[in-house]
Amino acid sequence: MTITILAIESSCDDTSAAVIRDGIMLSNVIAGQKVHEEYGGVVPELASRAHQENIVPVVEVALQRAGVERE
Repeated sequence: MTITILAIESSCDDTSAAVIRDGIMLSNVIAGQKVHEEYGGVVPELASRAHQENIVPVVEVALQRAGVERE
């Protein structure tokens, strides 16, 4: 039996997704947030908005790079 995992992580100023199949990482995509650079630190409201903007494209690219289609 093959097990495929889509792992999603969003903490602080990074949004990432990885696809793992039977313990082997097939893809790992990370989107950082440059919006915080001008503030000298993470601004929670801006981080939240950036996560919302980044999550779908990051997951799509991770699935594509792994050669996995959504069912």
